[in-house]
Amino acid sequence: MKFHSLKGDIFGGITAGIVALPLALAFGVQSGLGATAGLYGAMFLGFFAAIFGGTPTQVSGPTGPMTIVAASLVAVAVAKYASLESALGVILLTFFLTGVFLVVFGLLQIGKYIKYIPFPVLSGFMSGIGVIIILLQIFPAMGLVSPSKVIDVLIELPGALPEINYTALAITGGTILLIYLIPLINRSLPATLISLILVSGVSYLLSLDAPLIGSLPRGLPVPALGSFTGISFDDLRMALLPALMLAGLGTIDTLLTSVVADNITRTRHNSNRELIGQGIGNMVASLFGGIPGAGATMRTVVNIKSGGKTRLSGATHALFLLVILLGLGRFVSFIPLAALSGVLITVGTGIIERRGIRSLFSMPKSDAFILVIVLVLTVFVDLLEAVAIGMVIASLVFMRKASSLIEESTTLTRVEKDDHEMAWGDEANLHLDHYKQVYIKRLEGPLFFGVANRIMERITKIPPDARVVIFRMKNVPYMDLSGLYALEEVIREMQRLGITVALTMTQSQPMHLFRKNKFVPDVVPEKFMFQSIEECADWLKDYFRNRNTPPAKDGT
Repeated sequence: MKFHSLKGDIFGGITAGIVALPLALAFGVQSGLGATAGLYGAMFLGFFAAIFGGTPTQVSGPTGPMTIVAASLVAVAVAKYASLESALGVILLTFFLTGVFLVVFGLLQIGKYIKYIPFPVLSGFMSGIGVIIILLQIFPAMGLVSPSKVIDVLIELPGALPEINYTALAITGGTILLIYLIPLINRSLPATLISLILVSGVSYLLSLDAPLIGSLPRGLPVPALGSFTGISFDDLRMALLPALMLAGLGTIDTLLTSVVADNITRTRHNSNRELIGQGIGNMVASLFGGIPGAGATMRTVVNIKSGGKTRLSGATHALFLLVILLGLGRFVSFIPLAALSGVLITVGTGIIERRGIRSLFSMPKSDAFILVIVLVLTVFVDLLEAVAIGMVIASLVFMRKASSLIEESTTLTRVEKDDHEMAWGDEANLHLDHYKQVYIKRLEGPLFFGVANRIMERITKIPPDARVVIFRMKNVPYMDLSGLYALEEVIREMQRLGITVALTMTQSQPMHLFRKNKFVPDVVPEKFMFQSIEECADWLKDYFRNRNTPPAKDGT
């Protein structure tokens, strides 16, 4: 472990811990195991995943998707075993097996397959998780005990309206209002934590009539090994499928966060090591009664922005939570449950994938259909089934499109040729090779979710002295939303590095997608779009004649 950035790591870890504290409490309560389970999950997973994981700046802890599945498991187990105490053994066994599966995924190098999840499936899934979190907080926001299933929430809601605790409802509303107002005053302030402290303080001073979290255990966490005694084969069978589902969600959640961390730090994570680290962390957390979790995007970004650069930052975040538990744990008992509902409602709102929802009427109809189907199935049926069905539909849609393209194009395999390889025939007489600062990227075949990730990988091969990058897309007959967003990320990164990006293309479907989603002119201005390489070559001559400012097509 490197200590060259000790100050930044400690400050980043403490800042991430401040952000993580209210989320850990809220997710613990939502899981049905209590606030302590959320804190223990954040502490133990956060520490061991940081030490053994493959993303140095990642901060791990309970997350929305994992908590929703954990809460469902707890509800089913309690219903079967009649009490939480009796069901705790199978619940913690499931959490332990989640860690085991994550380690196995890492050893089998499953992480590399995450890139094949298309954007509409991922967008619908994340939005569904956000909707579930919000709906499950309706009853707690009213000061009532919530049903464990979304369907039951909607069915029982009309009958619960006469029993509303308006004090609790006001606390929830006040918490939400503060969380959104504080960043308008100062974005560097931990809005969630400050809101929780202010609302809890007012509730305590005015003796408001609203349910509270209740007392937390004092002292160091004690292993819950006694809960594992008496586990039967039937218990093991009951635990396997939920554990596999939790491990799958943890894999997606973690590796997406790792990609975000890579984009910010300009580094590259080790996916397989990261999954092993997450597995170890979840196994240890389960032994102490903590809920499972994964890499947490918001906490990771806060850590990086606050100076965190190495594993020490994630470990510091976990140790900070332990110090808070030991020193200030008695004050946590005064937090109203309605305030945590406010926190979770904002979390659910943040999880909803806005880009996909906003693009619903501009994306291809097949992508929109997949997104809506996955969202609805996630909310009302089952999370794992929603992703599985979404993947099947996406694969069928692609096969249909690919089969129709066979009749129109002799090239269906996506081929990429770098500037040092053979040029296309129409470039032969243009003498583009004498432009030493021009990099030509030749794309051929459909650009869809299965290959979109490859574009991201190619950015590392751009020469450091590149001044202009030309994407040749005349042989790209079809592009879906995943391909569009991958291309957008690459181009924006090039532009950030001061590189001028131009596109040459003739196919109608990608061009229609570009304009409908305002890729043109928001990402690539109209003046850098060309119908042919000859037209682009004429522009290049003017560009290198006037080195300071690249000219538009009309010479302006």
